[in-house]
Amino acid sequence: MKVASNGVQIHVKDQGVGSPVIVFLHYWGGSSRTWDDVLAALPAGYRTITPDNRGWGKSDGPATGYALDDFVNDTLAVIAALDLKHYVLVGHSMGGKIAQLFASRRPVGLVGLVLVAPSPPCPLVLPLEVRAAMETAYDSRESVGMAIDHMLTAKPLSPKHREQVIEDSLRGAPQAKAAWPNSTSHEDITHEVTAINVPTLVIAGELDRIDPVATLEAEVLTRIPQSTLQVLPGTGHLSPLESPTEVAAIIRDFVDGLEQLKR
Repeated sequence: MKVASNGVQIHVKDQGVGSPVIVFLHYWGGSSRTWDDVLAALPAGYRTITPDNRGWGKSDGPATGYALDDFVNDTLAVIAALDLKHYVLVGHSMGGKIAQLFASRRPVGLVGLVLVAPSPPCPLVLPLEVRAAMETAYDSRESVGMAIDHMLTAKPLSPKHREQVIEDSLRGAPQAKAAWPNSTSHEDITHEVTAINVPTLVIAGELDRIDPVATLEAEVLTRIPQSTLQVLPGTGHLSPLESPTEVAAIIRDFVDGLEQLKR
């Protein structure tokens, strides 16, 4: 289905029925299908909502509008269009930073937050050569392959998942590819995240080279109230693809715990 958000059409997959409802936001370079194996490992009774962020997957790629605010407004539009009353928000990497700003606004209906290898709320500070490498990381099959092997993963991806990452990365709108390393990742929301008032779980990859455990401990856990950490052994940054069963189990336990609190 498609949801309109400020003139942009956001592609959304809505699967399952009932409660709990979980909304998933993907990483810079990914798409809604990044979560497919995680969703497959969740209990059958869950309802899952997986949008493609603007500029990625099957969503529109406008010429401008890639600030965190824009992504948050898209997420709000999806939740309003689907009339979600109680839901958990899950965000991976860039999606994790979007999720943090979203949760900081204390929207009605949000009951829990899961941050999977999230980009921290502080500005991303990179040497010029690293930033330049990010700007060209999704330019060709070869450059995406280099990013997979040298930055994104610690476990080898299956041929299917490797091809998926390459396809999703290349499919992104040029302006969406450029926005994250050049502007969106530099946004500072460290003050805003202190307002998050729902239970928050941070899932870190033990071998993540992009958002290491120590960084998440220092920059996320110290700022977000009610936040806890779980570390995935032997896992890099693409944990929804490297360790989907483990990610699903952690999310299930977290969500089930929230359900118990309601009773």
